[in-house]
This record gives sequence, structure tokens and C-alpha cells, in this order.
Amino acid sequence: MQLRSIRVKTMSARILIIEDEAIVAMELRFVLEDLGYQVVGTAAEARTAREIVREEDIDLALVDIHLSDGPTGVELGRELGQEKGVTVLFMTANPGMVRNGVTGALGVLTKPTDERAVETAVEYALCRRQGRPIEYAPPGLQLFA
Repeated sequence: MQLRSIRVKTMSARILIIEDEAIVAMELRFVLEDLGYQVVGTAAEARTAREIVREEDIDLALVDIHLSDGPTGVELGRELGQEKGVTVLFMTANPGMVRNGVTGALGVLTKPTDERAVETAVEYALCRRQGRPIEYAPPGLQLFA
């Protein structure tokens, strides 16, 4: 019941998926759209992600570390969080690459993951973005200090 009330308040969130594996990006899009979020685009490399951010207002970016143009996700996440004011959650199979945190990013969700973990991590991130108090982070989401 608690999650449903959170979801109603964050449904209008605009989300960008930055993921080079087309099937993973497509699955994420379906999950997020089923939850009522607006996915404004997907990008497989940093250049495309930057273009989308220039053209669209983005509330949350789900960012993989390894993109089709190499391990550019960490720097891209830092840029989006610090310079563009986007809330950033990394989603990666290599969480050790960001174990010390990334300035401007909220945290990391380890892949593979499931729909429920994505749902709770996204809701948590959007609540934090809106400045609403949250008692604890959902399981599976490692927060940066």
C-alpha cells in the first residue's frame, strides 16, 4: 500500500535509460512504462544520451557503466548529476567500479535485477529528488555517501 501511494505522486517522472544492451533497455522501458513512468528515450552510448538530455527534461537517468562506446557511463553519470541536475542511478553488473561512489549520483543497483528491485529503486530515487523523507533505501540499492 505504501508503494502505491508513492507511485501516484511520482508517475509524471521523465526517465532516460542509458544501456547498450538492447534487450535490457527494452525490458527496462516496458517495466517503467507499466509502472506509469514516461521513458523519454534510450541511449546506447554517451553521445546519444547527451543529445537526449539537451532536448528533454529528465528527472531520472538509469545508467549502465559499460556502453557501446566503452566504459563511459561513470563520467556520463557524474556529468548528468552535477551539471544537468538529473538524478542518476547506476545499473551495472560491475558495481565494484563505482564502489567509492560517483559525485552527483545517488547509488547503484546491481544487474541482473528484477522488476520489483527496479520499481523500488526508482520510487526511492524519485522521492529523494522531490525531497520527501524516506525511512530506508530498498534492498539491492547501494547508496553513495
